[in-house]
Amino acid sequence: MYQMPMPYILGLTGNIACGKTSVGQMLLASGAQRYIDADAVVHRLYEKDQPIARQVAAAFGNSVLSPNGDVDRKALGAIVFSDAEAMNRLEAIVHPAVSRALQAELQQADEKDIVVLDAVKLLEGGSGALCQAKWLVVCTQEQQLRRLIQRNALSEEDAWARLRAQAPVEPKKKLVDVVIDNSGTLEETRKQVETAFTYFCEQFVY
Repeated sequence: MYQMPMPYILGLTGNIACGKTSVGQMLLASGAQRYIDADAVVHRLYEKDQPIARQVAAAFGNSVLSPNGDVDRKALGAIVFSDAEAMNRLEAIVHPAVSRALQAELQQADEKDIVVLDAVKLLEGGSGALCQAKWLVVCTQEQQLRRLIQRNALSEEDAWARLRAQAPVEPKKKLVDVVIDNSGTLEETRKQVETAFTYFCEQFVY
């Protein structure tokens, strides 16, 4: 069966608020041509009149919708981050649609492009199989907590609920090619990114 040519894909993953977006921007500055954020894809799928928004409302009630009809991520998070079964139901609705949307975005890239694919569920879903290399971004749990509270305007209790809902980091380290430690300064992170990106290019691009 004919398969469309695909770009070089560098998969980026890590738990919530570990700094994946910052690493993604560093990769763009280092020479990657595209950055695809799976979370941004979810945002679009949660917009009013999207099939996923209607399915989420049907599964969890209209209380998870904002007044304009979009999915209210904070209201939805209050349900799923404290209930593993609810999270599984949500993922069963969302993940297939996200995978299709990511495939569509990847096919828009030139086959000579280097694309950074940022996805929390990169290793658990099918996206990881598309990647030439998979990177894991890590930091301390205290840093994640502080970033979540500041970035998402969450209470400490709600932030902890999101952290506890994340999969353990240690097992993921065995499934990736590179671990980026983002617990230090931005400059220390940047040096790791530049070194690992140079190696990626030498392996797969040049």
